[in-house]
Amino acid sequence: MGAGWLKSRHLQRAAFFSILGYLFPIVALAEGGAHTTLDLTQHTVGYIAIALFVLAYVLVMAEEFTHLRKSKPVILAAGLIWAMIGYIYSSHGMSAVAEAAIRHNLLEYAELMLFLLVAMTYINAMEERRVFDALRAWLVRKGFSLRKLFWLTGALAFFISPIADNLTTALLMCAVVMAVGGNNTRFVGIACVNIVVGANAGGAFSPFGDITTLMVWQKGVVEFWTFFALFLPSLLNFIVPAAVMHFAVPKGQPDAVDEQVIMKCGARRIMVLFLFTIATAVGFHNFLGLPPVIGMLTGLAYLQFFGFFLKRYECASRGKMEGRMGDVVPFDVFSRVARAEWDTLLFFYGVVLSVGGLGFIGYLGLASELMYGHWSATTANVVIGLLSAIVDNIPVMFAVLTMNPEMPIGQWLLVTLTAGVGGSLLSIGSAAGVALMGQARGKYTFFTHLKWSPAIALGYVASIYGHLWINKSYF
Repeated sequence: MGAGWLKSRHLQRAAFFSILGYLFPIVALAEGGAHTTLDLTQHTVGYIAIALFVLAYVLVMAEEFTHLRKSKPVILAAGLIWAMIGYIYSSHGMSAVAEAAIRHNLLEYAELMLFLLVAMTYINAMEERRVFDALRAWLVRKGFSLRKLFWLTGALAFFISPIADNLTTALLMCAVVMAVGGNNTRFVGIACVNIVVGANAGGAFSPFGDITTLMVWQKGVVEFWTFFALFLPSLLNFIVPAAVMHFAVPKGQPDAVDEQVIMKCGARRIMVLFLFTIATAVGFHNFLGLPPVIGMLTGLAYLQFFGFFLKRYECASRGKMEGRMGDVVPFDVFSRVARAEWDTLLFFYGVVLSVGGLGFIGYLGLASELMYGHWSATTANVVIGLLSAIVDNIPVMFAVLTMNPEMPIGQWLLVTLTAGVGGSLLSIGSAAGVALMGQARGKYTFFTHLKWSPAIALGYVASIYGHLWINKSYF
């Protein structure tokens, strides 16, 4: 009787799960590492998750018009997506699997967020010490012709963005263009297009130049020095459209503006400390096998100690020597931390958790199978770049890293390049473009940029072919 009862119970349980599978189609149980995961791609939860992410991203792209901070919708979407996942997994007695997955995503976000927080703190410190103001004033004082200024601001955007982020670099160069160009809408518009292209291209060949390159480096997919193989392809991406636009830049010699800016005490040493912090992060990763973020946080301590020295000793003593060393306002490192782009950092949280949730549901596996299974890796990576012109390159690159397709280093470099420079095709495709539309409102617009999209596309194609030819040893 006991055996019959057990057999009956097994049959009842099998029938129950068959009905449940029919009503809520969880297609299969797939092995995910040491755990078993549910395929929810055809489940109601999966469809709702996709809808939530799309809606959140529509609100992100509409930020300029709604003035709703981009972090808000993606954070909400992330919470709702993982709440639904948690409910399904707990109802199957598998809550530990969902917990392990979300902890993994949180760890990835924490490494990215802390790394960026240190970098932002240093950039804010240099801004507070008037480093960027001094550079802007020097450029304005020189009285360059409009065409020289077009090339100079674009080139500086290209070479500064690998160290500073491309958003800060673009804003700095735009301030120069606005100060010199004034009411010359034609010059300001085309110069801003060039700055956006230069900043995005410059950020593509450095692990510190863009969030996408930083994610690829922190993931350990590409070594630090290998990124610099993208220098020449990135340079092509900048030079080709700049050469086309050059002939449309108005001729003229604007009057030099006699603006003097004296950097605050400690400015140059903070720049040196930032370079030393980058070297520490690289050393921790390359020689000690530790995550780069540990080196960056160690570098934050350099700034904290130096800030204490400035506040306690140097600035106090130099306050007695007015006029010799510029402004002697004491330096407070924690106010620099507070001024970090928290909306951006929280936006990254929402993106990482939302995309991680969609990956855990199974959609990224399907996308990977479609793109990297049916298409060639080159085609897929070029399409990734085109997508980044419409959708921010951060979720696109995080999705690729989560898919983790099998491909050579040359293809990983290609997708890093295309995701970084593809955003230049449209003004809304990168943070630099969106910021400059606000800074040069009325002079640099979506349609101003769109007018030069064919020239930028030429640079995009040239950079891809340049990479495939110059770096063929990596394939």
